[in-house]
Amino acid sequence: MVTIGIVSFPTESSKEMGKLFMKIPPLPTYITRKGPYVGSELGVGIKLISIWEYDPSKMAEAVEFVGNYYAQFIGAPGFTYTIDTWFEIKEAFKMIGLA
Repeated sequence: MVTIGIVSFPTESSKEMGKLFMKIPPLPTYITRKGPYVGSELGVGIKLISIWEYDPSKMAEAVEFVGNYYAQFIGAPGFTYTIDTWFEIKEAFKMIGLA
């Protein structure tokens, strides 16, 4: 199970975002993060994507942590984010009684 977080902000906010990012505490032991990976998009600015991996038994805690993680950036000019949770196919099959 993973949660994918996508962040965007204008290039003018890069220094403020960097300062906020450096203040964030370490991840809990039950989450592994791939990224953040950085890119840019014309008309949008800077984009970051992170993939947060965790055991399905920790879903509630992980989703809460990831939401709180991104909430720390609210207030930075132009900051936006999306968070989506994705299931492994075997987990999805269990939900519909096929496993």
